[in-house]
Amino acid sequence: MNPKMKDKYVDDLFEAILSLETPEECYSFFGDLCTVLELKSLSQRYQVARMLSEHHVYSDIVSETGASTATISRVNRSINYGNDGYAIVFERLKGKKKDES
Repeated sequence: MNPKMKDKYVDDLFEAILSLETPEECYSFFGDLCTVLELKSLSQRYQVARMLSEHHVYSDIVSETGASTATISRVNRSINYGNDGYAIVFERLKGKKKDES
């Protein structure tokens, strides 16, 4: 974890996010918290990370997400040298999909 991120306000935000239970609650909360552009940027980075983890090439990611190569490179650095946050989420979602089948 990046120690520069850690503070009481970020802890409070994460606790609030963890209290959400449905996609509708997420839409309500994030709709109040973020601008449309901020939310679109976050969701774009997430999709880039998903595609990178599935070994898509940059040109396919640009075509599908509209992300710049700079954004893709930044997300790729996070996947390879970051805090493993994407890996945690992808692994849990993969397990959840197996449980649902």
